[in-house]
Amino acid sequence: MALPAPQGRRSSAFIRLLRHGFTQPSAAGLLLDAPELAPVRDDSVLLEALGATADPDLALLGLVRLVEAQDPDDQQELLSTVVAAKPLRDRLLGVLGASEALGDHLARHPHDWRSLVTYESADLHPGTPEFEESLAEGIWGERGADRPRADALRAAYRRCLLGIAARDVCGTTDVAETAAELADLATATVRAALEISREEQPGDAAVCRLSVIGMGKCGGRELNYVSDVDVIFVAEPKEGVEEAAALRSATRIAARMMRVCSDITAEGTIWPVDANLRPEGRNGPLVRTLSSHLAYYQRWAKTWEFQALLKARPMAGDPELGRAYVEALSPMVWQAAERDNFVADVRQMRRRVVENIPADRVDRELKLGPGGLRDVEFAVQLLQLVHGRSDATLRSATTLEALGALAAGGYVGRQDAAALDAAYRFLRTLEHRIQLYRMRRTHLMPENDADLRRLARSLGMRTEAVDTLRREWKWHAREVRRIHEKLFYRPLLDAVAHLDPGETRLSAKAAGHRLEALGYADPVAALRHLEALASGVTRKAAIQRTLLPVLLSWFADSADPDAGLLNFRKVSDALGKTPWYLRLLRDEGAAAENLARVLSAGRLAPDLLLRAPEAVALLGAPDGLRPRGRAALEQEVLAAVGRADGAEAAVAAARGVRRRELFRTAAADLIGAYGTEGSPAEKDHGSAIDVVGSAVSDLTAATLAGALRAAVREQWGDTLPTRFTVIGVGRFGGHELSYGSDADVLFVHEPREGADEQEAAKAARAVADEMRRLLQLPSADPPLPIDADLRPEGRSGPLVRTLASYAAYYRRWSLVWEAQALLRAEPVAGDAGLGQRFLDLIDPLRYPVEGLGEDAIREIRRLKARMESERLPRGADPTTHTKLGRGGLSDVEWTVQLLQMRHGWCVPGLRTTRTREALAAAHAAGLVGTEEAQTLDEAWVLAARVRNAVMLVRGRPGDTFPVDGRELAAVGRYLGYEEGHVGEMLDDYRRITRRARGVVEELFYEG
Repeated sequence: MALPAPQGRRSSAFIRLLRHGFTQPSAAGLLLDAPELAPVRDDSVLLEALGATADPDLALLGLVRLVEAQDPDDQQELLSTVVAAKPLRDRLLGVLGASEALGDHLARHPHDWRSLVTYESADLHPGTPEFEESLAEGIWGERGADRPRADALRAAYRRCLLGIAARDVCGTTDVAETAAELADLATATVRAALEISREEQPGDAAVCRLSVIGMGKCGGRELNYVSDVDVIFVAEPKEGVEEAAALRSATRIAARMMRVCSDITAEGTIWPVDANLRPEGRNGPLVRTLSSHLAYYQRWAKTWEFQALLKARPMAGDPELGRAYVEALSPMVWQAAERDNFVADVRQMRRRVVENIPADRVDRELKLGPGGLRDVEFAVQLLQLVHGRSDATLRSATTLEALGALAAGGYVGRQDAAALDAAYRFLRTLEHRIQLYRMRRTHLMPENDADLRRLARSLGMRTEAVDTLRREWKWHAREVRRIHEKLFYRPLLDAVAHLDPGETRLSAKAAGHRLEALGYADPVAALRHLEALASGVTRKAAIQRTLLPVLLSWFADSADPDAGLLNFRKVSDALGKTPWYLRLLRDEGAAAENLARVLSAGRLAPDLLLRAPEAVALLGAPDGLRPRGRAALEQEVLAAVGRADGAEAAVAAARGVRRRELFRTAAADLIGAYGTEGSPAEKDHGSAIDVVGSAVSDLTAATLAGALRAAVREQWGDTLPTRFTVIGVGRFGGHELSYGSDADVLFVHEPREGADEQEAAKAARAVADEMRRLLQLPSADPPLPIDADLRPEGRSGPLVRTLASYAAYYRRWSLVWEAQALLRAEPVAGDAGLGQRFLDLIDPLRYPVEGLGEDAIREIRRLKARMESERLPRGADPTTHTKLGRGGLSDVEWTVQLLQMRHGWCVPGLRTTRTREALAAAHAAGLVGTEEAQTLDEAWVLAARVRNAVMLVRGRPGDTFPVDGRELAAVGRYLGYEEGHVGEMLDDYRRITRRARGVVEELFYEG
C-alpha cells in the first residue's frame, strides 16, 4: 500500500527519496536518521548510489544492518570507505540492493565486506590458483580455525560469492563470465569438501584413487547462483589393494564429500551435490571403476546419457584418472548420433520435461517452459552431437561457445545464432538475478510487482520498468520458440538454395548427416526434394522456404520422414501455382501442420490426396475434418449421379465423392491420433473408432445409393419394375466398417403390383450385377467390392431374392449361423419400406422368443471352435491376428452376438447392430460384469484401431501387424506410441487381448 506523503518540512526529503527510487520513503527516512549513519546522512553521493541499485530500500536496510554489526572502531572505516571509494560503494550497495540473502550474510559476518575491497584483483578471481589458496585459507587458516570445517567452508563460500555477485550486478562481468566464475567457485568448493572428507577418513583415502567428474551446468562452466552440482564419481584401487575394498573406501569418501556440501549447519547449506547422472541413476552404485563405467555405456546407456556426457570434465580428486575417464568416454559421445531413434529420443525427453511442468507454472518457467533456456540448450546439444562427430570445433561443453562454433561452421545461420545468443543471455541474467535475491533455487518469474520492479531495475530498466521487463521477456521467449522450430532445418534449405551475403553454406556431407539423424533413410533424395522445393525466386519457392523448416520438423516427428517430404513435393508440384494453396499453407498454421501429419503417416491418405490434390483445402476449412452425415452424403452423390451422362460416368462421380470423403475421414483420424499422449493401452479410444466406423459406413451406403440410381436409370429410367433394397450386414450393417472393409450386403426385391414376376426377377438381378460391375471398374479411385456371400445358401444361392423367397427360406431352411449373421442387418440403400419389411421378417429369427435352445447354443459354440481351428491363415500368430486371433474382433463379436440371441427378446437394448452398444446394454442388464465388459470393449476397440492403422499405413487391408520396421513404427505412432516403443505396443496388445480371451472363454464357452 502506498504511504501518504508527510506534511511540513519533511516533504521535500520525502519527494527526494521517491525520485531516487525508494518505494517506502517514510521507512527510508527513519533508517537514514539512524545514529550509525550520522556521518554520511547528508551525503548526496550515498543517496545517488543507493538510488542506482536494484532496490534502494533493501540496499539502505542492508547498509544500516551492516554498520550496526560493526565494532564501534570499524564503523567509521566502513562509512568512510563507502563514501570515498566509488568502486567499493557500487559493489557493496549493488549487492545489498539485489540480494537479501547476501545482506543477511554480511550482517552475520560483518568483516566480510572487506573482501570486496581486494576482489578486483585478477589473481583472486575463481579459476586461478590464488583464488583456491584464498578459499583454503578461509577454511583451514585463521578465520576457520575455531569452528567446524563444514561451517568454515560455508562461510568462505558465501564470502567468495559476494565478490562474484558484486562484479555481476555492477556489470564488470557479463552473464557468461559470471556463470563461469560460479562454476569455478563450485569446483574449488568441491575440492575443499573432498579434502575435508579425506582428512576425516585418512584410512579410506590411503587405499583408493578417486576423481570427481563435473556434469551439467557445473561441468559446462555455466552454473547458476543456486543449483545442484551434478557429479559422477570414478575410482581405482591403489597398488596392492583389492578393488572391492577400494570401492567401499571411495564410496565412503564420496558420500561424506556430498554431505559436507549439502548438510544444513549453523551457516546454512551450500548446494546439493547430485550424483543421479551416474550409470543406473540413484539405483546404481555411487562409485564405479573406469572399466565398469565403460562397460555400462557400451551396453546399456540411453541416448540422454551420452547427451549429458557432453559437459563432463574432471573437477576434483585424482586429475590423471579424471582425464582418463573423459578420454575413454568421449568417442562414445560423438557416436551417439548414429544410434537408432537418436533425434526422437532427445525430443521425447524434452517433451516429457515440458509435460511435467504444472499447468499453472508453464507461463512463468524461464528454464523448462517453451521458449525457455532448455530449448536453447537442447537444440545446441542436438546439433553438436550430429555434427561434432566430424567437426571437433563443436565439442565445447559451454552452450554459448558451442552456439558460436555452430554459427562459424555454417550449421546455424548467423542471424539466428545472434538472436539465440541474445535471448539466452537475457534469460540467464533473469534467472541469476531471481536466484540471487534470496539464494533460492527457482526458475520462475515472480508474480508480484515489487519483485518484478527490483528485477527490472537490476537490468537497468527504469522507465515503466515492470511493463518493459515483461515485454522483453516475452519477446525473447517468442524468439527462442521461433528459432528453435527452424534451427535444425533452416541450414538444410540454405544448403540447396541461395544464401544471404556473408552466410556460410552447410556442406552436402553435413546436410546428409543432419537428415540421417532426423530419420531420413535416403538423405540424397531428401536434399534433391528440398532443392526442387526451395530453389528459385518465385513466390512459390519463397513461401515454401518459409514453411519448410517447420514442415521438416513435423515430417521428422513421423515414422517415415522420406515419404512425407516426397508427398509434399508431389502435392506442391500439382498445386504450387494455385494461389489458394499457397495462401492456405502460409496463413492457416493448422492446415500446414495437418498436411505434414497426413503426408507422412502412411500411404492411404496421401494416395487419396494425390489423386485429387484440391482436397488439401479440407485441412484448413473450419469444419473440413468433420465427417458428414449419411443424408448429406447421399444428397450430394445422387445429385452428381443425376448430372452425369451415362451409368459409368455417374458412378465415377459417386466414387469421386467417396474418395474425397475417405480422405476427410482418414485425415481427421490421423491428425487426432497424433494428438494422443500417454500410453494408449490405458485410454478409451472408443469414440474415435466409432466416428471412423460410422463415417466409412455412411459413405459406403451413399455410394451404393448412387450406384443403384445409376444402374436403374441406365436401363429403366426412373422406375424399376420391382421394388429393390440393399441390406447391409456384417460390419457394414453394424456401422463398423474399417478403411479396407468390403461391403457385405443382401439384395432384396419385391415385384410391383401388376408386374411380371420373371421380368421383375430378371431386372433385379441385372441391377445387382450392374452395381457390382460399376463399382469395380478400373479407376484411380479406391474400389468398393460388394460381397453378397452371407445370402441364403451362400455363393450357391441366387444373388437376389424376393421378400417372400427370403421368408420361405428362413422358415424352412435357415441355419443358426444365418440367424446370427442377421443380427447386424440394416437397410442401407433403395426402397425404405421394403427394407423395413425385411427387418420385420427377420426380427423373430435373430431375437427368438425365449432365447436360444441348448442345441442352438452348442451349434454356435461348435462353429466358433471350428472357425478358430480352420480359418486362421497358415503361419499367422494367433496372439496378434486382429480378426481371428485370441481376444480379437471375432472373439468379442461372437460373445456379444450370443448374448443378443439369448436375451434380445426381453432386453430391448440388445436389439442393435452395433457391437459396442450391444455390449453396453448387456452390462446395463446385468448379463456382463463391469470389469468383463470393460475388458471386452477395450480389446475390440484396440483390434479395430490396429486394422485401421494397417490400412492407413500400408494402403491395403491387413489383419496382422506389419513385418516391415518402418510400417510397424507408423502403426505404433497412430496408436500413440513414441518411436522405439513398438515392443511395448505389441506387449500391450497381447496383454489386453489375452485378458479378453479369458472373458470370452467364461461368457461364450461356459456361460
